[in-house]
Amino acid sequence: MGRSKITVVGAGNVGATLAQRLAERGYADIVLVDIVEGLPQGKALDMLQAGPIVGYDSRVTGTNGYDETAGSAICVITSGVPRKPGMSRDDLVKTNMGIVRGVTEELVRRSPDATLIVVSNPLDAMAQLALEVSKFPRQRVIGMAGVLDTARFRTFIALELNVSVHDVQAYVLGGHGDTMVPLARMCTVAGVPITKLIKPDRIEAIVKRTRDGGAEIVNLLKSGSAYYAPSAAVAEMVDAIMLDRKQILPCAVRLEGEYGIRGLFVGVPVKLGAGGAEEIIELDLTDEERTSLRRSADSVKELVGVMGI
Repeated sequence: MGRSKITVVGAGNVGATLAQRLAERGYADIVLVDIVEGLPQGKALDMLQAGPIVGYDSRVTGTNGYDETAGSAICVITSGVPRKPGMSRDDLVKTNMGIVRGVTEELVRRSPDATLIVVSNPLDAMAQLALEVSKFPRQRVIGMAGVLDTARFRTFIALELNVSVHDVQAYVLGGHGDTMVPLARMCTVAGVPITKLIKPDRIEAIVKRTRDGGAEIVNLLKSGSAYYAPSAAVAEMVDAIMLDRKQILPCAVRLEGEYGIRGLFVGVPVKLGAGGAEEIIELDLTDEERTSLRRSADSVKELVGVMGI
């Protein structure tokens, strides 16, 4: 049979860190693709040489082409220009649209049965584009945002209450960025709702910090953006699919009437397994939460309009 193959497109910080995390899992060989000559080859060779020390046999291959990606079980698209300070997500659309379109075409031609995980920003719009270009069923095109946003939310709550992150359960729905919807009332610490543990103004501050999580890091780094947590978030999704975990994670998927939204990518809880996004979990939302989710969908619709797909 041989090991499964996972392709990561983009050997920048997110892509390379993800490739390392996946190589260390040991269940798949990794192909790292980038247009910069020598970059994916050099990083792949470096990772390969860590194998004897860390104890994995995964083959890591770097390439500037796509032939090595043939027959991948999962393809992760991280390529695109990152957001620079003061740059709006709309500015990103035009540039990254061309990149994601080209990458998707190359991948789909060689791995027609793959599940695509889109990480490129603006996330929801790029996932919409990848679905459009690939013509895949919606189960097999998934955007990574909610796992990262939820991790940020859980981190801040754990810090606030000085408890283990393991005890904090949380949901963040909606788009990645200004329109995300952290569901504070459904968030619990060891089963106790945080509304009973944290004052409303502090919850509000934590929600705001979660929403601005990416920008906070961009502003601190001054050149570049987050990659340790984003790559970990993608790896959790890959685990769920590769190991058929049926794990419920917030992901961006195309809704077909769920939550009253049709034909747009929105972050909702999804059961991830071997079939990709196997089931969409419909939470009981308040009117206010529903309105926020709609607003999120509207902003995706706007970007889709900008792209003209």
